[in-house]
Amino acid sequence: MPSGRIDFVRPRPSGGRRGAARVAHLAAHAIVALLVAGAVAITAMAEPRHFDPATGYRISQYRAPTPAEVPGGTRIGIDELDALVAEGEAVLVDVMPAIGGGYDPASGVWRLARAHAHIAGSTWLPDVGKGMLDGNLERYFRDCLSALTGGQKERALVVYCQSDCWMGWNAAKRAASYGYRRIYWYPDGIDGWRDHERALMPARAVPLVVGEAAGAARCRLAD
Repeated sequence: MPSGRIDFVRPRPSGGRRGAARVAHLAAHAIVALLVAGAVAITAMAEPRHFDPATGYRISQYRAPTPAEVPGGTRIGIDELDALVAEGEAVLVDVMPAIGGGYDPASGVWRLARAHAHIAGSTWLPDVGKGMLDGNLERYFRDCLSALTGGQKERALVVYCQSDCWMGWNAAKRAASYGYRRIYWYPDGIDGWRDHERALMPARAVPLVVGEAAGAARCRLAD
């Protein structure tokens, strides 16, 4: 069955130039990776207190200008997002932080002080874009990504938050560390979606699996 995969890259030339084109393609990717790492390193050096030196995640003042790229992912705009949504196979993950008292450690339900709205078809996994996650949140993010993708690491993931939000950047980088290979970061987030006069839909925060239930259930998508 055709996958409908969208890669947003130019097709490779055929014929005798294929080998040279392949080398050039790999070199370009290596250069981009170095530029991304360099840009992030420069930002971290300018604001070292906001970053974990061991992991590279931002750990404070999450609402600030973000880099042009994200390690392990591809930055996209509204047109690329539309194409991925039209493809029908992409998983949209909203990582907007929860406003309120966090999750209840006894029930795993989020104690929200404010309602949230997001792009239709998205799954809201609050707080997984923080720079440091406790064991419950780390397992929550891993297990819910696995449930949403059916365990397919090649499944397209679109990660977003709001504009100037490092939590989206952190979450995309973290998903890459789990082995997902088609990560698309939409840095404009819900603000960009709304700026293009697109409707936002009421969001439901997926509860965590905690306590004794953590040994059985994986992700409470249907709760």
